[in-house]
Amino acid sequence: MAHGTRNIRSIGGLVLAVLLAVACCMAVAPPTQAAPADAARLVLPGDITLAQAQKVIAAAQAKALEQGTLMNIAVVDAGGNLKAFARMEGAFLGSIDISIGKARTARFFNMSTKELGDAAQPGQPLYGIEVTNGNLVIFGGGELLRAKDGTIIGAVGVSGSSVENDMAVARAGVAALN
Repeated sequence: MAHGTRNIRSIGGLVLAVLLAVACCMAVAPPTQAAPADAARLVLPGDITLAQAQKVIAAAQAKALEQGTLMNIAVVDAGGNLKAFARMEGAFLGSIDISIGKARTARFFNMSTKELGDAAQPGQPLYGIEVTNGNLVIFGGGELLRAKDGTIIGAVGVSGSSVENDMAVARAGVAALN
């Protein structure tokens, strides 16, 4: 009986070793990349492109430098998913999540975070909304991004300074698309 148990353990160990070897090979194998023609089929109409998102970040970053502020700048796509992000050297670590939250909040509710914040004050119709949906941010610095035809293609969120400075930097990013 002991001999049979040892064989089962040996076989089990062998199977485990083979599975680990296969998993390691899969982990180090480079992912296959779709040809550019194939990638074009995966782009959703009405969504921000990476080039547009980078343009928004560059303009926002330029405004932050002009102000002398250090910012975290996030751009989300039409679905509220992070598309691009920049953290200026020295920007607050705690503002990383806030900038992403501002961008997502603006996109989720199709309005700036300033507008949502105004409607979420005590006595206003959306009071308490910030405790829904997780990580909503209801102060200025999140703005919608629109295509030239007015379609919402994403949002930008900025955090790292005063609310007024955050809003000015976010608006500079918006202006880069117009």
